[in-house]
Amino acid sequence: MIFFRNDYGEGCIEPILKLLQEKNEEKNPGYGTDDYCARAAELIQSKLPDTKADIHFIASGTLTNVVMIRHVLRPHEVVIAADTAHIATHEGGAIEASGHKIITMPASSGKLSAMSLRKAIHNLVSDASSYLVPKLVYISNATELGTVYTRTELEELSAICKENDMYLMIDGARMAQALMSGIDYTLNDIAKWADLFWIGGTKNGALFGEAVVITNDALKPYFRMIQKQSGAILAKGWLLGLQFMGLFENDDFYKYAKYANDLASIIQNEAIRLGYPLFMRTTTNQLFLVLDQTQYDYLKDKVDFEIWTNWDENIVIRLVTSWNTSKTDVSTLCQYMQLAMDLSKKNEESPQDEEETDE
Repeated sequence: MIFFRNDYGEGCIEPILKLLQEKNEEKNPGYGTDDYCARAAELIQSKLPDTKADIHFIASGTLTNVVMIRHVLRPHEVVIAADTAHIATHEGGAIEASGHKIITMPASSGKLSAMSLRKAIHNLVSDASSYLVPKLVYISNATELGTVYTRTELEELSAICKENDMYLMIDGARMAQALMSGIDYTLNDIAKWADLFWIGGTKNGALFGEAVVITNDALKPYFRMIQKQSGAILAKGWLLGLQFMGLFENDDFYKYAKYANDLASIIQNEAIRLGYPLFMRTTTNQLFLVLDQTQYDYLKDKVDFEIWTNWDENIVIRLVTSWNTSKTDVSTLCQYMQLAMDLSKKNEESPQDEEETDE
């Protein structure tokens, strides 16, 4: 069975593995106070020449979101997010458990629009009985549906936040894939638009680890205190530093994301050629195909994928490419997709043939 279930099911890229092997026997101070974390922070800061940032490292994505939101908000302040947002759908109520309500708005293609944001703010501000204050906007880039915000969309969201004394936070679990999707902005631009964001390593070739980047000076103090309270400071913090050294010293962070995106593009183009409906057209490494029952039954024993949702009588599956996806597996998948489509068409023709025979 070929693996297209996720982009975090394998180990790590060779540069990180090499660093881990080289540094395994070294002695380091704990809790992220080591030279490797310092070096990793320097490398990330070098990508943000126009903004001085505070940079911290956390082991997992959900924990990163929890710590950042706990740090930013007072108890009566709320988060506004798309209804497909990771914090609203895949984190087990972790944000709510920390004492903060999430206001979700309908999202087009997984993206929170400026219009939806303005509506959410208006609804909260105009309803005195809610006793809630909108203070943080949470978006993911790339989104949970593999789509990417345009420069204009990010500029608009950032401007609305500033107008309303709110913060913009970007979940960057797949930031690398977004940046390598053909857009016209960089991490340096992200740092200007967002008050805080994080850079994902787990889903782009690291064993684990996410890098928190705080650009708003008002949010920089005391982050580590909230991080510690949340159980999010790793004793062996130097391991996180090594992950991001491996990703950024030779720009492998970008190279492997582009590789994954390019392979996903091949699969998506072939799916379109074969006539598969797309649940969502993407420019990153997540693909969402609509399968009929015949196609699903054929592919499920040959390809490891995730069922995303149902669409009428059809099944939407998610296919994900990664740094470790082979071109051979992509070619094999495309062959399977061709055979599944042929089988589906054959089954559709059979009832018609029987009717003609009966006549």
